[in-house]
Amino acid sequence: MKPPRLPKVAGYDHLLSGISDVFTAARSASVHTINAIMTAAYWETGRRIVEYEQGGAPRAEYGKELLKRLSADLNARMGRGFSPDNLETMRLFYQAYPRAKISETLSRKLPAPKSETVSRISGLQPLAQRFPLPWSHYVLLVRRSRSPEARAFYEEEALRGGWSVRTLDRQMQTLFYERTALARDKAAMLAKHAQARPGEELTPEEAVKDPLVLEFLNLKDEYSETELEDALIDHLSQFLLELGGDFAFVARQRRLRLDHEWYRVDLIFFHRRLRCLLVIDLKVGRFTHADAGQMHLYLNYAREHWVKPGENPPVGLILCAGKTDEVARYALEGLPNQVLAAEYRLNLPDEKRLLAEIRRTRRAWELRQLARTASAGGKK
Repeated sequence: MKPPRLPKVAGYDHLLSGISDVFTAARSASVHTINAIMTAAYWETGRRIVEYEQGGAPRAEYGKELLKRLSADLNARMGRGFSPDNLETMRLFYQAYPRAKISETLSRKLPAPKSETVSRISGLQPLAQRFPLPWSHYVLLVRRSRSPEARAFYEEEALRGGWSVRTLDRQMQTLFYERTALARDKAAMLAKHAQARPGEELTPEEAVKDPLVLEFLNLKDEYSETELEDALIDHLSQFLLELGGDFAFVARQRRLRLDHEWYRVDLIFFHRRLRCLLVIDLKVGRFTHADAGQMHLYLNYAREHWVKPGENPPVGLILCAGKTDEVARYALEGLPNQVLAAEYRLNLPDEKRLLAEIRRTRRAWELRQLARTASAGGKK
C-alpha cells in the first residue's frame, strides 16, 4: 500500500530522517551485540574441544573423528552451523587466543574449566568484551594470517579503520602487512592504504542477513534478490513437480561455503529414476563462462557433501532467463561413462521446454508489473 498523500509540514523531513537514524543505529548495535556473544560462544567451544583433546593420548588420537562426531550430534541437537570445518575454526580460534592471552581481569570472570552448569554461561558477557570484531573477521584472521604478528597487525588495523570483512579480506589478499613491513615510510603507507574503499561498507540490512549470524540464531535463510527471480524459482519448482513422480523437492536457496565464501544454490531436486541430485542455478542476465565454472564448484561440493551412498553423481542445470540471452544448459561433465550421460539426457526435461516455461513465466510477471504500475498511476 502506498502511504497517504499528506500536505508538507515544517520539520517533517527532519522527524522522518531522525527516526530512520535511530533504527539504523539500533540494527547496527543489535548485530554487534549478537556478534560479540557469538564470538565468545565460539571461543568457549574451541576451549572445550582443545581441553578435551588434551585429556590424554586416546583423545588426542581421536582427532578429526571427534569433530565429525561432534558436528553430527550438535547439528542434530542445536541446528545448523556446526560443520567439522566450523568446529575446526573454533578450535583454531581458541589456540590463537588462548586463556593466557585474555586479560587478567576478564580471565577471572570466565567460566571455570571444570564447570558445565548453565549459570556459568553468564561469563560469556565479559568474554565478549575481549573480542570487539565480528566473528567473520576472526575467521579470516585465524585461517589466513601467515604469522601471529600478521594476525595482530590486521586485527589492530581492522579496529582502527573500522574495516568490514570485505576490506579485511582485500587487505589480506594483497599482503598489506608484508607491504607495510617492507615500506620505508610505514606511517605514510598506513595513512594511504588503510582505508576502506567505496562499496566495501556493510549495511545493517546485510549484516542481519549474514549467514554466520543466521546460523548462530538458527534462523532460516531463504530469500531471492529480486521479485523476478522469486517468481521464476516458484514456477520452476511447480513445473518440475508436475512433470511426474520422478522429481522430489530437496531445498531452495541452499547455502554452501567454498574457501570461506558463501554461495546460494537456487534449487535442488532429487530424480528418483536417475537416483541423482539436480542442482539448479538461475541467472537473470547473460550467460558467462563464470556461471559454468560456478556450477562445477557446486557439483564438486554436492558430490562430496550431499550425495549419499548408492546415488549417482549430481547433475547441474544453468538457466539464464535474460531478455537478450536465454540459455538452458546441463552440466554433465564428470559422469563416469557415456551410458550414464545418455540416460541422464533421456530422462531429464528438454532444455527447450524449460526455456519455454521460463519465458512464459517472465512475460506473465512483466505483465503483472505493468498492470500494477498502471493501476497505481490511475489512483493518483
